[in-house]
Amino acid sequence: MSVRLIARLDIKMSNLIKGVQMEGWRKMGDPADRARKYYAEGADELLYMDVVASLYERNNLVDIVRDVATDAFVPMTVGGGIDSLEAAKALLDVGADKVAVNTAATKRPSLLNEISDTYGSQALVLSVEAKALPSGGWTAMTDNGRNHTGRDVLAWVEEAATRGVGEFLITSIDRDGVGRGADLDLVSAVTDAVDVPVIAAGGLASAEHVREAVARGVSAVAIAKALHTDALSLIDLRQELARTGTSVRPFAMEEAPGV
Repeated sequence: MSVRLIARLDIKMSNLIKGVQMEGWRKMGDPADRARKYYAEGADELLYMDVVASLYERNNLVDIVRDVATDAFVPMTVGGGIDSLEAAKALLDVGADKVAVNTAATKRPSLLNEISDTYGSQALVLSVEAKALPSGGWTAMTDNGRNHTGRDVLAWVEEAATRGVGEFLITSIDRDGVGRGADLDLVSAVTDAVDVPVIAAGGLASAEHVREAVARGVSAVAIAKALHTDALSLIDLRQELARTGTSVRPFAMEEAPGV
């Protein structure tokens, strides 16, 4: 199976932003323009996360997703502040293919069952912000690493898998924005714990980082900072992975408009 290359776009209000270890956010441009660029470069999926949605109890991405969905024909996952079936429906109705849930599910896990039962497991992603513990293991955080849930990451993903989650987005807070590769022990532990596709996020900045994550069982990687700073292009990444034997979706530049 080919590894999926996902462009991750963290959004605050109307701005594309990126920080380090989920702190010190900097503006990185217009999210719709960047989404179209990544689509044109062959992104397998787009991942939008409204980083302040839970804080303000609303998702600010409906207009952005609706706009981009008109000319970027790849799957889109949207997360941030999704705390009800109605909130999920609002995003699915404007073009999102999947919704990513975090904070609300840690407080009310039955929300996962509700979304999965209504829209199918293929439409439901559990976003897990994982923080390594000095004593070993990882704890699940919410609100961009600000709040502790008291949940062990592995116990949480195992429970969530029984509630119909179709995919896990595992973001290492410690590796986020650092560019030193994924937390391989973390992704290995999660892929061993659940028989559900896993997306690795946090720290991926090269083809070697992707290969290392794939070797630990992930089915997709989500890349943010390296793309936003143009330190890495999806075209070059796909070519390098294919050259070194990692299975990726073939992509010709003429497939997408505007290239």
